[in-house]
Amino acid sequence: MSRRSARQNAFKLLFQIDFHEATEHEDIRALFLEEQEEPVSEKDKTYILNTVEGTKAHITEIDNKIDAFAKNWDTKRMNRVDLAILRLAVYEMLFAKEAPVAVVINEAVELAKEFSSDEAPGFINGVLGKIAKSENA
Repeated sequence: MSRRSARQNAFKLLFQIDFHEATEHEDIRALFLEEQEEPVSEKDKTYILNTVEGTKAHITEIDNKIDAFAKNWDTKRMNRVDLAILRLAVYEMLFAKEAPVAVVINEAVELAKEFSSDEAPGFINGVLGKIAKSENA
């Protein structure tokens, strides 16, 4: 599985667990990994689960950062697809730091093109660009 596919799977899992109680998350993760069409290697499974768990562990900090840079929006009003994409990207930019920021932003925009509205790629690119700029300042 490519890193792009693994990231896409992390996004999908993060999106799914957002609809469920924390007590159900372990079952959702197990079912999600079992139902994959493409075999999930241990390396990919580790990446997906670590990314989702890391995002959830830093959710308050991530949401505060998104709220600070999403002009006229806050995380409570965003659609869940865009929010999951932003959360994943902010986690990767600020905490995981495994990929260059430009790659993280590009991958988030590509997820938005595939899974969200026509306006989402520009919105997500703008928010992530502002966050990236603030972190380098």
